Amino acid sequence: MKRIPIGRKLYIEVISVFLIFAATFIVYQHMREKQYKIDTLDLRLQNYNEHLAELLKAKRLQGDAALDYYVKEHMIKDLRVTIIRKDGKVTYDNLHKQYKDFSNHGNRPEIQRALATGKGSAVERNSPTLNGNFFYSATSFPDLGIIIRSALPYDDSLIRSLRADQHYLWFALMAILILVVLLYRFTSRLGQNISQLRIFASRADAGMNLDTEDLVAFTNDELGEIAERIIKIYRRLETTRQEQDCLKRQLTQNIAHELKTPVAGIQGYLETILETPNLDEGTRQRFLERSFAQSQRLTSLLQDISLLNQMDDGGRMVAFTTVDVSQMVEDIAGETALQFSKKNMTFRHDLPANIVIKGNTSMIYSIFRNLIDNAIAYAGPGTTLTLTANREGNDWHFICCDNGVGVAPEHLSRLFERFYRVDKGRSRKMGGTGLGLAIVKNAVLLHRGTIHVSNQPTGGLRFDFTLPQ
Repeated sequence: MKRIPIGRKLYIEVISVFLIFAATFIVYQHMREKQYKIDTLDLRLQNYNEHLAELLKAKRLQGDAALDYYVKEHMIKDLRVTIIRKDGKVTYDNLHKQYKDFSNHGNRPEIQRALATGKGSAVERNSPTLNGNFFYSATSFPDLGIIIRSALPYDDSLIRSLRADQHYLWFALMAILILVVLLYRFTSRLGQNISQLRIFASRADAGMNLDTEDLVAFTNDELGEIAERIIKIYRRLETTRQEQDCLKRQLTQNIAHELKTPVAGIQGYLETILETPNLDEGTRQRFLERSFAQSQRLTSLLQDISLLNQMDDGGRMVAFTTVDVSQMVEDIAGETALQFSKKNMTFRHDLPANIVIKGNTSMIYSIFRNLIDNAIAYAGPGTTLTLTANREGNDWHFICCDNGVGVAPEHLSRLFERFYRVDKGRSRKMGGTGLGLAIVKNAVLLHRGTIHVSNQPTGGLRFDFTLPQ
């Protein structure tokens, strides 16, 4: 059995997919055009209803005779207007005056939608009263206690006006024809190139030289360009693999840095307790409590590192609980008080009491702790760090800013990148690894919040971020 060339097979498959897509597009466009005209007509009738309601509210139209005259003189031909009370009883109709013959209109679909949402429409619905099809558009006016419904006969004239414009069909057919011709020419050349590439693959399998220079000399056409790009992609993949190995090593260093903080805290407190036998009981108890808190932080941090890896891989959902942000910031202020004191810095945390959000405790802690640690490390001695919050709808908007040195504008857009350092020498000297702000951004995004960093006009960095309640 003769095998179909791959170029022709590709041509048939692509054309088949495109024709299906084109047919789908034509059907969709047809429905969209028709819906647009329906919506336009509905809007026109809704405007009519609202204008009539304004006249009724102003008591400029009273009685059936006045309403009949108003409807008759309006520019919309063959218009039917019905006024219905909220209980479904008809109080006016310009085409049928035997109101006792009307059944309750509360079950009409356009009336039910108008009562539920304020507006409702129905296309080609039969009228039991007049025994004909109509296009209905109803508007509810709770202040008047009525629903005004305008309608037009669904006759040949209305059907023609609602019919979708067919001009786009010629455009679609012309586009299909052009594509068929262009795709045929493209797949023909592609089929020839693939056949030549098969020969190239045989050379590669035989272990022949695959240097770019040899490929250029060997083909010197489109196939040579394709082969050259294949080798470049292969080399780029090798480079990417090496970079990934480097990033893994950097990540290990960053993990060690993040673990240092709680471990150093525990070690410092316990060392003080062991080396100070005469330490008073209150201070000893406080140090033990802080050691325990840091051990909990260490456990949570290990979980967060695993969680960040899973987030990068699109992993499982994070467990959320109720988090008291106000108390958490107060605890962090106590944990970092010594660091602020050593640098003659001030931390002002003017937060409302009992800020409670739904989130992951460890990740929320990471947001505030890393921002505070970042300010301690880089804002500069004698500066002031300020943390404020205010509610905006269902979100809490936090502002963490300092009056320090800030950063150059070209660095702002990259501050949240992992391993990025504004001043590499200074960061390494201070133990920074460039992971802290990346953790902050990941944690904020994990909680469906937003974060932005900018320089303050008076100097210093400003972090604006939101966390949903």
